[in-house]
Amino acid sequence: MKAAAVAKALLQTEGLTRRFGGLVPANAITLDVAVGEIHAVIGPNGAGKTTLIGLLSGEIIAHAGIIRFDGADITQLPVYRRSHLGLARSFQITSLIHHFTALDNVALAVQAHCGHSFRFWRDARGEAELRKPALAALNRVGLGERAGVRVDKLSHGEHRQLEIAIALATEPRLLLLDEPMAGMGPQESAQMVHLLRQLKGSVTILLIEHDMEAVFALADRLTVLVEGRIIASGQPETIRADAAVRQAYLGEREGGGGRGGG
Repeated sequence: MKAAAVAKALLQTEGLTRRFGGLVPANAITLDVAVGEIHAVIGPNGAGKTTLIGLLSGEIIAHAGIIRFDGADITQLPVYRRSHLGLARSFQITSLIHHFTALDNVALAVQAHCGHSFRFWRDARGEAELRKPALAALNRVGLGERAGVRVDKLSHGEHRQLEIAIALATEPRLLLLDEPMAGMGPQESAQMVHLLRQLKGSVTILLIEHDMEAVFALADRLTVLVEGRIIASGQPETIRADAAVRQAYLGEREGGGGRGGG
């Protein structure tokens, strides 16, 4: 099903397709993400959600279809080119340097985004041009007071906050979040919802998440994937009432937070 048109789309896909042998986890996906919105992509296990994120970030190359970012065709661009245009991704499993502090991890992301050489990292750790934006990103996610703490001393929820800070440090226009609440308890999930709500409007977010309570609390629009195809796209109340969506996914989990792969 084609997503409804919006006034101004930052991201658009048309007929986006990816095959893995006989599997087609992305099957002619056409959607758009409006500037400033939180657009959630939901679906049952194996629906193709993580494949979609990989296609958008450039880690997976499409076999067919087009990806446009702010009107420009980025379908064949590598990850680093997309990053410099303003796309940033977080992962289901955090990838952090555990013997570095939280500030060091974010400063390293700033350094990489600016194109500085990693060979000079130890000398660069004290540079204000790296530490100032890194600390600003930590403050945005509520970790400013934890800047000097080693990553291995942070909680799981703080790891997820830190990963978002690392993404924000690249000054993204579009943030691709792949299950930011994976493995969290109720309190940590509530804190993440609060954080994403604070970011709303300042950065456009495409959110993949299995916690339905969080999704409906955050999303301006939802797109539902089943077996690599979009079966519905619209505002939360429309998706809640869609019989096909309820049968495919929401019916057995309504009001709860199911977990699973994408």
